[in-house]
Amino acid sequence: MKFLIAFCIMILWACAYTAMSRTLYESSVVEKHQQWMMKHGRTYTDSVEMEKRLQIFKENLDYIEKFNNAGNKSYKLGLNPYSDLTSEEFIASYTGIKIPNQLSSSKLGSNAVLFDVNDDVPTNFDWREQGVVTDVKNQGRCGCCWAFSAVAAVEGITKIKTGNLVSLSEQQLLDCDQQSHGCGGGYMDNAFQSIIQTNGIASEADYPYQEVQQTCQINDQMTTAAKITSFVDVPANDEQQLLQAVTQQPISVGIDVGSEFQSYKEGVYSGTCGTPFNHAVTAVGYGVTEDGIKYWLIKNQWGKDWGEGGYMRVLRENGDPRGQCGIAAHASYPTI
Repeated sequence: MKFLIAFCIMILWACAYTAMSRTLYESSVVEKHQQWMMKHGRTYTDSVEMEKRLQIFKENLDYIEKFNNAGNKSYKLGLNPYSDLTSEEFIASYTGIKIPNQLSSSKLGSNAVLFDVNDDVPTNFDWREQGVVTDVKNQGRCGCCWAFSAVAAVEGITKIKTGNLVSLSEQQLLDCDQQSHGCGGGYMDNAFQSIIQTNGIASEADYPYQEVQQTCQINDQMTTAAKITSFVDVPANDEQQLLQAVTQQPISVGIDVGSEFQSYKEGVYSGTCGTPFNHAVTAVGYGVTEDGIKYWLIKNQWGKDWGEGGYMRVLRENGDPRGQCGIAAHASYPTI
């Protein structure tokens, strides 16, 4: 009888401890969410929305902590401005590349300029170190990653050829590229073609970003900040060709964004990828980590509070001809 009573007391204590631990954990999550809201200036319309976002935040936090505690990956996840969104919501709002239906991989590479892959290249290369890259931008809830990717490539070649680093206008492409669909998606080659057709692109200062498609404002009074004459497609599914291209200038690339991109914090990303080609970024370098992991350095446009100050390192030479998350399949660059 004494044993039975002791056993029951132990069970009750264990249940009480578990409940108390759960309560403490949930209280901790609420506190973390409130701190996160203050840090990122997040507000909600009502208590229903607050509760919904808190639950999503908790699920994302649980996943991040479980992933990092496993400690068996070359990258880590973390909280950022997007931590109260589901992966479906995030991908729907913050990506946006649309590959034209008539464009095949063979056609993409048909007009490409072939590089000599036997040419010596540095082990590590970063265009930021040469002042060729503007500050990290933020596309916001507009699916115009294609415009940011194209603009970053034009900013890069303009600096290389003229010596002038000017932040250029994504909004001009958003408003004036008739082959793309504004916040509904677009393609970098079409953006380059639009710049050629409008005889150049304005500066961001003269034509600022509004995060929504508006009426095209190009007119005779607007000052052109940069011009390009053509654009070239990097041979598809060839990381060595892409490597040579990146040593020449920043390159626009398509990439398959999966759910873990949302919470990427640091390291060389070797994780899961998403639906083929839903996002566009800019390859601005490459390198090898101290422990021998090869990577691509990409500039994103999700703000400086995402990833490594707005940048991401993606695994290079993973054995797939397309590259990690398809990074070598749809790459192109403007020429002057």
